[in-house]
Amino acid sequence: MNPSANSRKHFAGGWMLVSLALLFVCAGCRLDMHVQPRYNPYDPTDFFGDGQSARLPVPGTVPRGELKLGAQELLYTGKVGGQPSEAFPYPVTKEMVERGRERYNVFCSPCHGFSGEGDGMIVQRGFRHPPSLHDDRLRTSPAGHYFDVITNGFGVMYPYGYRVPPRDRWAIIAYIRALQLSRQVPIDDVPEAERTKLTSQPK
Repeated sequence: MNPSANSRKHFAGGWMLVSLALLFVCAGCRLDMHVQPRYNPYDPTDFFGDGQSARLPVPGTVPRGELKLGAQELLYTGKVGGQPSEAFPYPVTKEMVERGRERYNVFCSPCHGFSGEGDGMIVQRGFRHPPSLHDDRLRTSPAGHYFDVITNGFGVMYPYGYRVPPRDRWAIIAYIRALQLSRQVPIDDVPEAERTKLTSQPK
């Protein structure tokens, strides 16, 4: 074999080994930076007393762009003076109720059903049955109670505060109130044209 060719072969082989060594060193550094100790969502832990790795925001935390000042307390918390309020932060309009119906059907109906009876599709498939929104306890609960439940969750219900903006939460509550009212309104309060339809239906 040609000595110069043999030298070139050894030279190329040496550089290949050096390149592989550098590759492993760099990969090791990248691995240390990208694969760090962490908790996946809902992983348990012994570090915190409640055994949960997911932590609630520190009390008083203000989401960016949603500063809660004075009169805005009701809009962003559903409370006045720290207590759940029956009042809405602004007048309820037909457009608001329609928006609430659309958002309710997206986020709430899978569990609560389209009529609020708690018979949504995932309940029919084995998920825990939520209470009917027409129960006296919930029908008489203040609007602020619903705002808190939508925001922070309740029981097995997940929090929706990070998915549903505050104004849409109020729109959903307005629609829930419309659903509840539909079961309680006296027949004399129904417009005459609609009353005729109801009374003329075969029993």
